[in-house]
Amino acid sequence: MSEVISSADFQSKVLDAQGPVLVDFFATWCGPCKMLAPTLDEVSGEVAGKAAVYKVDIDQSPDVAQRYGVMSVPTLVVFENGQVKQQAVGVQPKQNILAMLG
Repeated sequence: MSEVISSADFQSKVLDAQGPVLVDFFATWCGPCKMLAPTLDEVSGEVAGKAAVYKVDIDQSPDVAQRYGVMSVPTLVVFENGQVKQQAVGVQPKQNILAMLG
């Protein structure tokens, strides 16, 4: 299961991370987010040790969502060395998510 992180954890877990980090900006009330969750859990297992996968609840951490221009959920953002590398909005197939992580 992907770990949900808060604004307080974002710097250390995402921006300061070594290697790629996939962040799923989601909301608990979002149907498509719930559909995407099992796929993200599979991806998290497959990339363990090579990349990290975290979730950010836009209602709990609106500052982070706003900082990265998240307008709809789910939004997937890949960070590397503290920079946004790729972004996708909406439910994505597993192969697309793995490709985003390179």
